[in-house]
Amino acid sequence: MSKKRRGEPPEFRAGEWLKGDGPQNDIAICTRVRLARNLQGFRFSPRLEADEAKQLTEYVVQRLAAPGLPDELAVVDLPLLEEIERTVLVERHLISREQATSKKARSVAINAEESVALMVNEEDHLRLQVFQSGLSTEAAWKHAEQVDEALMQRLPLAYSEEFGFLTSCPTNTGTGMRLSVMLHLPGLVWAEEIEKATNTAQKIHLAVRGLYGEGSKALGDFYQVSNQVTLGRTEQQLQSDVQLAVSRVVQWEREVRDALLRGSARPRTLDRVHRALGTLERAQILSSEEALGCLSALRFGVHHGVVDGFDVAAINKALLLSQPAHLQRFTKERLEPEERDQRRAKLLREILGCEP
Repeated sequence: MSKKRRGEPPEFRAGEWLKGDGPQNDIAICTRVRLARNLQGFRFSPRLEADEAKQLTEYVVQRLAAPGLPDELAVVDLPLLEEIERTVLVERHLISREQATSKKARSVAINAEESVALMVNEEDHLRLQVFQSGLSTEAAWKHAEQVDEALMQRLPLAYSEEFGFLTSCPTNTGTGMRLSVMLHLPGLVWAEEIEKATNTAQKIHLAVRGLYGEGSKALGDFYQVSNQVTLGRTEQQLQSDVQLAVSRVVQWEREVRDALLRGSARPRTLDRVHRALGTLERAQILSSEEALGCLSALRFGVHHGVVDGFDVAAINKALLLSQPAHLQRFTKERLEPEERDQRRAKLLREILGCEP
């Protein structure tokens, strides 16, 4: 296929989770450390009345303004945002769906690189998220530790010598840490081995979830793999456990991909990639799910030299801009579902250089 010139959609800024660099970045999209923390003197978030939630949020925001944090954070008052803008933050993994739809006072503090996001008044009073591109569990943990220590110096965190950090949900008690890696696993999906991989991960106390975490679907062959146990293990042990386990999944995915590109499996694999490319180049209507599936196959094809003329950075942009809220922000208008599907198809053709 000949190399194409592609238009660059304006107003696109990739966050840390979608930069496309870092170790093993062809399979490992991003590493995230999430720390659950609560404050002394306040009931857990689910029990807070409206005035208590407002008081908590204002107190935390005030303390964040004090100098000394390792990252400069900009605070966003979520109730003041339009629904589409809150959903954009969900699609960028900076806040949860639950925080986006909550009716209580809440906010999020984000740094310019979107490598740090501190959710205020989610399921816990504080949910610190630190992102690092690729399979980078140690680097992500070290960054999270720096921010966490700075928070402990300015906020009275609820901690027990016996149980560790106290959390709204008992499953988070202890370190309060969830270390997850977002993986692109089309090989395991296409070879029908993803269920086996999921079951294997669960046996060693790892959770396997979809693109947007708990309760979400694995759209575009993207999966989040994270630790389930937080109590009785140190942060360093959890980091080591997840690094080792995810490295094995990555190796498994590599072996399956190699098998799919050899022998009798190769024609079907090439057909899958080229059919996806044909759909992206010609389709006039594309749902979010179909677009992600096609972009997943194209990403596979680019990484393995099956197609040329495309780069992963452009595909990553397409992945994000095709999501409903990003798409509507890009077009600067609210779109009904059918209108979104038409505009999505057109936008992807523009990104891929197929639009006259």
